[in-house]
Amino acid sequence: MTPIAPAHQPFVGIALKIISTFAFTGMATLIKLVSDRYPVGEVVFFRSFFALIPVCAWVGWRNFPGIFVTSRFGGHVIRSIAGATSMFCGFTALSYLPIADATAIGYASPLLTVAFAVWLLHEKVHVYRWSAVGIGLCGVLVILSDYVGPGAEETSHASALGALFAVAGAVAGALAATQTRSLTRVEPAATIVVYFSTLTALAGLASLPLGLLIPDIAPWALPDILDGIALVGAGICGGIGQVLLTQSYRFGDASLIAPFEYTSMIWALMVSLFIFGTWPTGIVLAGAAIVIAAGLFVIYREHRLGIERTRSKRAQTPTTPLS
Repeated sequence: MTPIAPAHQPFVGIALKIISTFAFTGMATLIKLVSDRYPVGEVVFFRSFFALIPVCAWVGWRNFPGIFVTSRFGGHVIRSIAGATSMFCGFTALSYLPIADATAIGYASPLLTVAFAVWLLHEKVHVYRWSAVGIGLCGVLVILSDYVGPGAEETSHASALGALFAVAGAVAGALAATQTRSLTRVEPAATIVVYFSTLTALAGLASLPLGLLIPDIAPWALPDILDGIALVGAGICGGIGQVLLTQSYRFGDASLIAPFEYTSMIWALMVSLFIFGTWPTGIVLAGAAIVIAAGLFVIYREHRLGIERTRSKRAQTPTTPLS
């Protein structure tokens, strides 16, 4: 597949990024509306299978059979296992937590990605980014203190379990992001997205026999019309969000586009208030602010290091003397 040259249209990139966060929040809202009536495996299947509709529409005008050509199938499997685990944990967390709270804990994922990139990809990270990661994880602990620990006596066991699932989802999401970083060195983004949606749909479908064998654990149910629309809509919203997210980075530098990921908190707060009638506690909001600030600093440092690397390369490039 011939790679598409990036276009420098930062406002288009920012707009696509913001719309992608809106689409992902729509997906989360639809999932939360039906999560108490269907097992998480069934929800994962609908989310991943119907995400293929916008994804296939996106890649359909290209060489579609060629989208599956890969020299790193094992890498796609590892990325999909981590991504599916993140999805299972994240959707379980949504069934127990308000959307804004689950979203805030999920912001730990980009911070953990920094640590995993050092461990798995052998990237060099200096003290500034390590400090930001540490501060951001302290912010996560602040959020968790509202659910787990001595100061959380009034919190239900279900909410505490949801918070722990949200943390597990963030860890698995960071592993998936790290593996995606590795794959993007040799694989087109479209191939990564198609393999992820396909393999994750199969992972969700694999939970069907479990529900048949052990009905008390994960029994699948045939959705009624409204729930079916919600489940299909969640998949389509997720697919649209993935396509827009991928496309947004074609139009501007990652350091410019990435911070707008945090606009998802605006949509999550609006959904929590106007649809579910909930509002995060002051502790959760304070923790979220710490995590967001740390994430923005990591992005800023990535931008500064990128500038320094570019200057260093230019300084090392020999100039051709004038004749």
